[in-house]
Amino acid sequence: MNHDNTGTPVTVIGLGLMGQALAGAFLKAGHPTTVWNRTTSKADQLVAQGARLAPTVGDALKAASLAIICVTDYQAMHELLGSGVELDGTMLINLTSGDSAQARDAARWAEQRGARYLDGAIMAVPPAIGTAEAVILHSGPQPDFEAHKSTLDALGTATYLGADPGLASLYDVAGLAMMWSVLNAWLQGTALLRTAGVDAATYAPFAQQMATGVAGWLPGYAEQIDSGSFPAEVSALETDARAMEHLIAESEAVGVNAEWPKLMKAMADRSIAAGHGGEQYPVLIEEFGKPRGA
Repeated sequence: MNHDNTGTPVTVIGLGLMGQALAGAFLKAGHPTTVWNRTTSKADQLVAQGARLAPTVGDALKAASLAIICVTDYQAMHELLGSGVELDGTMLINLTSGDSAQARDAARWAEQRGARYLDGAIMAVPPAIGTAEAVILHSGPQPDFEAHKSTLDALGTATYLGADPGLASLYDVAGLAMMWSVLNAWLQGTALLRTAGVDAATYAPFAQQMATGVAGWLPGYAEQIDSGSFPAEVSALETDARAMEHLIAESEAVGVNAEWPKLMKAMADRSIAAGHGGEQYPVLIEEFGKPRGA
């Protein structure tokens, strides 16, 4: 990875497992690193590696023009950086988990305090920080991201999403929706096959192949969603619905939970009732795009 060799000083506020990993990666890449945490003992290992432990949050912020904050939640961030803490001139990158509304509010709040602000989301576990596998999403003003990208590259693959500060949070939860959906689909299949004595390890490579194959359809299906036109090039939704019926019946016949396929079928049935049975599967975006009962 191309690290910024000028050794730009950075500050890391919040030293949970993730905060410790972030500060450690900056140190390893040669950045003078100042840290602050409510429980100072969490800084011991980093101090041994060359970090400087600031006595106060204010002091930590003064030590570098770039400050990364990674705490429990946005409320904790507001409490730590509340009144009496000088933010003027600080480039604040918030890697705390929260929702998009909180991110947009925090951006306004930071701006009013004279700070620059980028919101971020970490798509990685702490041990991956500092490797290319750690994708870190950022949203907010592009010039601010570009100005600090070479420093942020010490943490992993720094990715810019757009000017709306809420985008990193939205991508974060959208990514989780993908993750759980793929896992749930695999668990449903595993539960079915176990009734015939097939173990999870035997099914996993086939499931992986299916998941990869379906992932390949996404760009083409995205074009249909963006153009609002869903010609049935592969199969019609009513054909999919019949196959869902089969999945439900098979699950019930072998004594496996059918809640998840029934939920899919209920959404498909509503779309078919609205006249979309002859269109292709992505037409379901209209069901996903509105609150239940609307």
